Amino acid sequence: MKRILLIAAALLVLLLPLLHLIFPAGSALHLSEFYVSLLGKFLCFAICALALDLIWGFGGILSLGHGLFFALGGYGMGMYLMRQIGRDGQYQSDLPDFMVFLNWKELPWHWALSDSLVAQILIALAVPGLIAAVFGYFAFRSRIQGVYFSIITQALVVAAMLLFFRNETGFGGNNGFTDFKRIAGYSITSPGMRVGLCVASGLALIGCYLLAQFLTRSRWGRLLQAIRDAEGRVRFMGYDPVAYKLSAYVISALMCALAGILYVPQVGIINPSEMSPAASIEMAIWAAVGGRGTLIGPVLGAFFVNGTKSVFTVWWPEGWLYILGALFIAVTLFLPTGLIGLIKRVKA
Repeated sequence: MKRILLIAAALLVLLLPLLHLIFPAGSALHLSEFYVSLLGKFLCFAICALALDLIWGFGGILSLGHGLFFALGGYGMGMYLMRQIGRDGQYQSDLPDFMVFLNWKELPWHWALSDSLVAQILIALAVPGLIAAVFGYFAFRSRIQGVYFSIITQALVVAAMLLFFRNETGFGGNNGFTDFKRIAGYSITSPGMRVGLCVASGLALIGCYLLAQFLTRSRWGRLLQAIRDAEGRVRFMGYDPVAYKLSAYVISALMCALAGILYVPQVGIINPSEMSPAASIEMAIWAAVGGRGTLIGPVLGAFFVNGTKSVFTVWWPEGWLYILGALFIAVTLFLPTGLIGLIKRVKA
């Protein structure tokens, strides 16, 4: 039964954006461009929640810095999109507009491959993965865990945010990247491209979910959960917890980077605010509200929280943070297993 529901949900996610192309604007079944983009954003957020659940729900590692990996993936994609503007920009130069404004004469070295979509996607995945590997290795080898690890990851993301705010780094400063025009020669605002990006986000979510399900059900996943529950005993039995925690951390970072790559062309902007500590904390809230350690729960939590946010930011914008805080407190006190636990209790 659960498998049938998952298949039905996957088909719905993939077919829903096609309503934008199949039915004309006046039809009751037509899905507007706004809702196609909104669905695409929610799918990217769901990938982030799933990624965090892999290390928090199954590994007991609460990272409050995953917004860094999400933003780095987005910046990698944004660099390619900025190069695609070309002579259509405000200053009609081959350089991005912000570089012309700052009187730059040539591209920085880290923009060398930014004109290639394939190269930039690989770089946008490789850089977050490398940072996660280096940072995670030293943190886990030093046996940093619990709240101390959470604080260090927040410090990491704050340091990166302050770095990206600087104009001399070549990432657009506080304005970031925006005003994108094309992807691989096709208009980024065309209906076909909008639907294609949304469907690609859905396929990415399904792929990440299947990968996470395979990993957590394998011997690797059982050992990761054993490390979560009793790391000292696992080490006493001869296993190295560092290797398992590090591999989970890197895979989780790569998932977030993939979400960032798909997110940026759909929202049309990327700036250092995506690295803010609040963005990383929201990811943890999505996982907690949905039900960590269940895989499907964080996906549900990402849709529920962001859907609620979309409603309240229209009806009561200044009250959304209060609603979010109250929701997190209510889940912590009364629903420790999240929405998935509530559904199971109602079913029982």
